[in-house]
Amino acid sequence: MTDPTPCDRPHQDGADDPQRAFVLTVVQPGLAGLMDGSVSTLAPIFAAAFATEDTWPTFLVGLAASVGAGVSMAFAEALSDDGRISGRGSPWLRGWICGGMTAIGGLGHTLPFLIPQFTTAMIVATIIVIIELVTIAWIRNRWMDTPFLSASFQVIVGGAIVFGLGILIGNL
Repeated sequence: MTDPTPCDRPHQDGADDPQRAFVLTVVQPGLAGLMDGSVSTLAPIFAAAFATEDTWPTFLVGLAASVGAGVSMAFAEALSDDGRISGRGSPWLRGWICGGMTAIGGLGHTLPFLIPQFTTAMIVATIIVIIELVTIAWIRNRWMDTPFLSASFQVIVGGAIVFGLGILIGNL
């Protein structure tokens, strides 16, 4: 019989089980941040891109959205749970991880807009979005025991909705 995954085990303080502590303190806040940064910044970045068709303002909007979301998510994670009842570990560590991954998620598809050619920047940014979404699905599969196809479908549908809203708003 195999050992149950961290999600299947009964509630216990993460300190008793190093893998559970890692999942609760690092993986889960990192995943939440990456998902938030990768998906929530799609609409403002691509709305700016389609509204202006200029890479520099798009980069500035993406930078502001990514950094702002990172700071917001860092505080939200750190202040939402002190870790004593849930066993999720240090709130400040979780906050740094969540906020950092949020910023990274948004910056991934923001940085291509440093490329001065608009079409090239859009193509590279779109490819990075796809890589981000597949990475999120892989992390969900690896650490949260979500079947890869199910995780991929969920993440791609959510990302596509937000991406589409960004394009729609940018073309108003």
